Amino acid sequence: MQQPYFFSDYRRQVDEALEKLISQHSDDSKLRAAMRYSSLLGGKRLRPILLLASARALGDVDTRALLTCAVSIECIHAYSLVHDDLPAMDNDALRRGQPTCHIAYNEATAILVGDALQSLAFELLSAESLALSAETKLRLINILSKASGAAGMVLGQAIDLESENKQLSLASLENMHRKKTGALIEASVIMGVTAGFNADKHKQLTQQEHQALINYARCIGLAFQVQDDILDIVSDTQTLGKPQGSDEAKNKSTYPALLGLKGASEKLQMLHDEALASLQVLASRNISQLEQICRFIVSRNQ
Repeated sequence: MQQPYFFSDYRRQVDEALEKLISQHSDDSKLRAAMRYSSLLGGKRLRPILLLASARALGDVDTRALLTCAVSIECIHAYSLVHDDLPAMDNDALRRGQPTCHIAYNEATAILVGDALQSLAFELLSAESLALSAETKLRLINILSKASGAAGMVLGQAIDLESENKQLSLASLENMHRKKTGALIEASVIMGVTAGFNADKHKQLTQQEHQALINYARCIGLAFQVQDDILDIVSDTQTLGKPQGSDEAKNKSTYPALLGLKGASEKLQMLHDEALASLQVLASRNISQLEQICRFIVSRNQ
């Protein structure tokens, strides 16, 4: 499936904002170059696109503040990839078809790049220039910090490292991925809605609609990982932009390993169907982009 029509426009806006903000926040030429290298050379921008699409579900909202929020979550995602690739973690040499940051520069620079991108995310959300209420800013910071920290993404990464050469149960595998991958995807949706509320208090969701969006986000977050596991087997290094077969080489637990390729594909379809069903609770809203994102996640080839 081709990427939805709005992906390129959202990605362009996010990339322009990201490049501008990195240029403003780093004076050291090597650090800035490494930050740009790690965050701007490729990437689907799924998380910031989800944030923008979730806000759009509330109606037409001002994109200036939303773009800053979108960049903040992409900074967290980019930092996590830089650190995940390090020799002490997954020790990968290829990311998005390019040498990983510690290969292109060095290990110390890669660590600092990750640190700088993480700090930048929260600096952006707390900036006086961000045209959101103080209450909304605090809420956004809380959502992102919880999703990316020891209760979310970082915990998932820790479980992943501890699980190498071990056979996880299906429940344990799902728990790991709901944190490592899913937490930040879920945060993208909730941050978009939270920032959208700030723009127009009259467009707030009902409790039922809010829960439906959370369920949608959880389903697509897990679906993204299931598809990643499948692609690691059926795709190739050039298409993936990272080494094909790396999960099997590192003896990691994956959905195909536990369920077989057919079972993993069935799991993917089930998550896709549940995500779309959840959105029907919001049928009166502008959910077209969220539906297209869901379909893209389960049909993407990289």
